[in-house]
Amino acid sequence: MLTQVIVLGNEKGGSGKSTAAMHLIIALMKSGRKVGAIDLDLRQKSLTRYIENRMKFAEGASTRLDFPKVAKVKASALDSREASMLTETDHFQEALQSMEGCDFVVIDCPGANTHLSRLAHAHADKIVTPLNDSFVDFDLLARLDPTTGAVLGPSLYSELVWNARKIRAMSGVPGGIDWIVMRNRLSATRANNKRVMGERLEDLAGRIGFRMVRGFGDRVIYRELFPMGLTLLDLGGRDAPLRLSTMSHVTARIEIRSLVAALNLPQIKAADGAGEHTKGPDEAQKAA
Repeated sequence: MLTQVIVLGNEKGGSGKSTAAMHLIIALMKSGRKVGAIDLDLRQKSLTRYIENRMKFAEGASTRLDFPKVAKVKASALDSREASMLTETDHFQEALQSMEGCDFVVIDCPGANTHLSRLAHAHADKIVTPLNDSFVDFDLLARLDPTTGAVLGPSLYSELVWNARKIRAMSGVPGGIDWIVMRNRLSATRANNKRVMGERLEDLAGRIGFRMVRGFGDRVIYRELFPMGLTLLDLGGRDAPLRLSTMSHVTARIEIRSLVAALNLPQIKAADGAGEHTKGPDEAQKAA
């Protein structure tokens, strides 16, 4: 199996890219695959900090934690825009080449349209776009008529993905880019907003070519685990460093497994449930 590149991308910060990236990395490793990680948010470095926190926690933990292979990409300090882009392209290619032998490479992109982000999107086999249940986030995908609410056409981030697909097609690399929009931080409240968002996204999905999957609920546990570098898949077992404390946490684990299953990744084995769940979100929550 060739290395599959999974890009977490969205031009808006705060959508949950790094949290989704880290949980996806751990889920893939627990399924028995070798996984690489690249953080292209060179300023905030949330994924880098997540992994560093995990390393520090592991030093005092009595149980073994899984770690991905990490490659760092340096930003160019050159003044010339063209020279800077060439340098960053070289750095990115070196990082990808260092991932030889990995089954999957997960790339976390910044919430901005940078040269490195565009490179990552053009190299992606799958693009996962976490999207908060907000029309502020939706505006990056499409423009809406302010009077009728009808979709007028694609917006900034959709155009970035379209360009990435065009570059990939022109390069002759077989297979297209599978784009998945992940509805994130869904809440039980704001039911009308959720319904309207769903209708607009369904309309847009067929027009610009993405799939919709259910993401993570708006749960405090995701934020609480960051300082320790842990994910929900690290919790709950006999030798786990921490135990699941509520039914909400159990449901959150099902959300992660459901996401991995929905990505349709090649040769994912069921390990710790990472690839075993095939039920829809509603069925999953009932089972929990």
